[in-house]
Amino acid sequence: MPTSKAAAGQPALAIDRLDVRYGRARAVQQASLALERGTLAIVGRNGMGKTSLCNAVTGMVPSTGSIRLFGEEIGGLPPHRITRKGIAYVPQGRRVWRSLTVDEHLRLAHRSKRGEWTPEGIYELFPRLKQRRHNGGAQLSGGEQQMLAIGRALLLDPGLLVMDEPTEGLAPIIVEQLAEILRSLAARTEIAILLVEQNLRFAVDVADTVAVMVNGCVVRTMPAATLASDQELQRQLMGVHAQGSGS
Repeated sequence: MPTSKAAAGQPALAIDRLDVRYGRARAVQQASLALERGTLAIVGRNGMGKTSLCNAVTGMVPSTGSIRLFGEEIGGLPPHRITRKGIAYVPQGRRVWRSLTVDEHLRLAHRSKRGEWTPEGIYELFPRLKQRRHNGGAQLSGGEQQMLAIGRALLLDPGLLVMDEPTEGLAPIIVEQLAEILRSLAARTEIAILLVEQNLRFAVDVADTVAVMVNGCVVRTMPAATLASDQELQRQLMGVHAQGSGS
């Protein structure tokens, strides 16, 4: 993990005037934001450009503008090089292999790396995965698959963890457990988290800062507590309020 860069005072992630286009359609428009440390949640309704921004950061789609990781420009790099620079991605839908066991997933992700995270450390973080270590991906619940996807990403020893809609399809009790895990990661480690999430209640519960996207633009950035406590602002920006949002 690039702790030396973080110690030098560089933001974990700095995005400046980012554009993402699909043909003539402009999915992200001149988006700018910065994540110093902790957790930044990008929220908004469906189709507002959240996932496109996430995909640009991880190199999954072409973009213009600047994306800097701990001060180093990574915009335009292919995904495998971005991963080596210190970004790990937990994709929407988890994308675990149906035929590989939990243990095979983790060993494959770890290989011969000598970083802070090990498969044993993942089992300590997620005791349920240890119980299911010999089960295939197809035999896991949605919550267990999400734990596995996070564990697989952590084994890359990232400085920045990018998560796209991690609560999608999960039962409320599992969402609460996931929130506790992410808060613990942010508190116990130096990993910064970029969270792309439609579930506003979860986002303001987990994040330190919230950026609101509307029609591809980052229209407001504010402390998560500010948005959580202002239902009128929630309705103005998103048309929902955190106490009643379930997705």
